[in-house]
Amino acid sequence: MRVLHDGSPLATDVDVADSTLSRARGLMFRRSVPDDYALVFTFDDVGRRDVHMLFVPFALDALWLVDGEVEAKKRLRPWVGLGVARADTLVELPAGAADDVEVGDAVVVEA
Repeated sequence: MRVLHDGSPLATDVDVADSTLSRARGLMFRRSVPDDYALVFTFDDVGRRDVHMLFVPFALDALWLVDGEVEAKKRLRPWVGLGVARADTLVELPAGAADDVEVGDAVVVEA
């Protein structure tokens, strides 16, 4: 599985949080993630999706997607970061991985 932006990989080591437990846990209690890592949250519909950084000791880039288009992007600070936007897919990446991604860009989660 990969996450692509303009045909280039943002992440090649991808986990999907598709259960209630995996969504609730997210990246909490991990010490770090690899540079090519992404955690993808998929939902059945577009809705308000929030992210918190409680118990996450490293910064992240979060992308909120609607039908594969970036609706919002935010750098989340360790421990205290918060973000919210509408999405049917949420992608969490290591800080800096989404530097070239802009709102309106296409991002594809490829199996």
